[in-house]
Amino acid sequence: MQKPIVIVGAGQAAASFVSRHKALAKKGIGNNEPLVLIGEEPVPPYQRPPLSKAYMSGDLECNRLFIRPAQWYSEQSITTHYNTHVDSIDPQLKQLKTSQGQTIDYGKLILCTGSSPLSLPASIGGELAGVFTLRNIADVEAMGPELMSGRKLLIVGGGYIGLEAAAVARKFGLEVTVIEMAERILQRVAAPQTSDFFRTLHQQHDVDVRESTQLLRLTEQNGHVNGAELANGERLEADLVLVGIGGRPNIELAEQAGLDCENGIAVNQTCQTSNPNIFSAGDCASFIRNGRRTRLESVQNAADQGDLVARVIAGEAVSYDPLPWFWSDQYDCKLQIAGLNTGYTQTVVRPGSKPGGQSVWYYAEDKLLAVDAMNDTMSYAQGRKMIGAGLHPTPAQIADPAVDLKLLSKSSLSC
Repeated sequence: MQKPIVIVGAGQAAASFVSRHKALAKKGIGNNEPLVLIGEEPVPPYQRPPLSKAYMSGDLECNRLFIRPAQWYSEQSITTHYNTHVDSIDPQLKQLKTSQGQTIDYGKLILCTGSSPLSLPASIGGELAGVFTLRNIADVEAMGPELMSGRKLLIVGGGYIGLEAAAVARKFGLEVTVIEMAERILQRVAAPQTSDFFRTLHQQHDVDVRESTQLLRLTEQNGHVNGAELANGERLEADLVLVGIGGRPNIELAEQAGLDCENGIAVNQTCQTSNPNIFSAGDCASFIRNGRRTRLESVQNAADQGDLVARVIAGEAVSYDPLPWFWSDQYDCKLQIAGLNTGYTQTVVRPGSKPGGQSVWYYAEDKLLAVDAMNDTMSYAQGRKMIGAGLHPTPAQIADPAVDLKLLSKSSLSC
């Protein structure tokens, strides 16, 4: 009897894998192994980025988050186990045990276990009622009823999740304060010019943005958060707190199974782990890019890696060489990012084609690495095309608004 391919984790990477696997099987490619999908949440794979955007704001219903309709999986003869945690993996027996008491055999195993948000320690109030993190549908549904006009929301962490939530909260009429321990918001992921853009945007919407500000502890009354004490001695009032201080890859199962882990579950260019029968994809997986072990938390990365694993298992000779892209919606601003800015040495700011838009271009010496485009779809599209094609226009060309980006992206003179 043919052993199934078992996918642990029911997110974007898993959805991409099963979709590609079924598409290849219909073409007679691969062995059409049976599929078993195991997820800890009670719903099928869904899109996570809208959680802090359209879903949190009430503009998107839950079933519209689903990547595939719930019935699609049964129609494709995919065995699903939702609300199920995998307790252990035995790589020698090629078996796993679940929280439901099941023992499941596998031929190939794919770990799509994702990442988890970092929390504040309980010793400084991280487990008080009214303190939230934002990662899944349940988190949004728990926080949603608290978003009432006039209430005070404190956001700990000035990254994209926190800033997106700030925009939604202002829409509902909450008073919002964002505190960031670093010198500026978005410091880990963006250049100062991008930080400046979004600081100004939030201040224009009456968000109190405080940088170089360290949280000492949250305060409480009857077990519910009611404020925060800062390291500078100041006290802030808060009816609820959202913690957005980053995430960690879920590698516990991989470690228990004896797999190599480094900044996530270490995989090669085919997303294969140190065990040839086990693959990994998505937020939990780290891969080599430009000589560095890299882990990306993005829809593009999860979808592309899941797709690639299906093709590899089906026998295709492919490897992972991504062109990363990301996006963020805040108020009426759409940020679109192409490439990775890791290792940049200079930036160039280009005015947008429409009022209020601009783009920030990242260079390592004369090599174009990435572009942040704020309400500037043209710069995003052309920058992504240039990066993908290996074109490197000079910083002076990019800085000159008279230079046509479309013509520039078609030219190979600057390579």
